Amino acid sequence: QAQLVESGGGLVQAGGSLRLSCAASGRTFGYEIGWFRQAPGKEREFVGATTWSSEIPYYADSVRGRFAISRDKDKNTDYLQMNNLKPADPAVYCCARGRELVPSNGVRAPDGYESWGPGPPVTVSS
Repeated sequence: QAQLVESGGGLVQAGGSLRLSCAASGRTFGYEIGWFRQAPGKEREFVGATTWSSEIPYYADSVRGRFAISRDKDKNTDYLQMNNLKPADPAVYCCARGRELVPSNGVRAPDGYESWGPGPPVTVSS
């Protein structure tokens, strides 16, 4: 089992930046840690994740080049740095742990994850 808790959401102007944190405890080694977002009335959308082995992040096309994932191993915390936020970005942002231990490929589907954090809202004003 794992427990993940996000922090750092809030209100930002379009073009601005926010950094979200995902503090993990429990069993996380060998699993993907993914970021997702869900806007009102929309399905949960993959944002990015970090591979268990190389810790090289991979991203959705909609955020690549603007968002960046990093990890502090000492704190067992992942970060989602969001830059140049756009009106299409507002949502509740959640992190989660992959279901599969040592996956052979990147995991982008929401049903490939569990142990979801509650997720802070991110609002972008124009």
